[in-house]
Amino acid sequence: MGELNDLAASVAAVLKERGDSLAVSESSCGGLISAALVSIPGASDYYVGGSVVYTRVAQAGLLQVPESAMEGHRASTEYYALLNARTSRERLGTTWALAETGASGPTGNRYGDNYGHACFGVAGPVERSQTLETGSPDREANMWVFARTALALLEDALKAA
Repeated sequence: MGELNDLAASVAAVLKERGDSLAVSESSCGGLISAALVSIPGASDYYVGGSVVYTRVAQAGLLQVPESAMEGHRASTEYYALLNARTSRERLGTTWALAETGASGPTGNRYGDNYGHACFGVAGPVERSQTLETGSPDREANMWVFARTALALLEDALKAA
C-alpha cells in the first residue's frame, strides 16, 4: 500500500501513544482507509471498527442517522462527512472518527458532483472537514487519492489536538 501505509502508520503511532481510539465511515474508498489502518501491527489498540456507507440507505441502516438530520442537506458534502464522523464516533464510543464520501468515477454521483469529488470529515477533540476535486475519471486512482487525503486530514487533526 506504499504511501498509504506510511500515513496509516503515522496515524496509528499517535493514536497508540495517546491511548486514543478510532472509527471509520467511508464510501467511495470502499474500505481502503480501514484496510490501511488495520494493516498496521497493533491495530486492535486503536481501531474499533468501520463501515462502508455507500448510500443513504446504508447511512440510515448502519449508522442509524435519522432522516431529520439530512433535511435540507445532501450526501457527498462536508456536512454529510462530518455527520457520519460524529455519528460513528458516538455509536462506537471512540476518541476520533474519520469519514469519507464521494464520487470515484468514471461518472459523477446522483447528487450532481463530478467524478473525482470527495468530502472528508474528522470528529474528535478537534474537528476538520475538507473537499477535494481531482478532476480525474480514473476510479481506482481516485480511491487511492481519497484514502490518502482522508488519512492526511486525520493526521492534521491529531497534530492539532
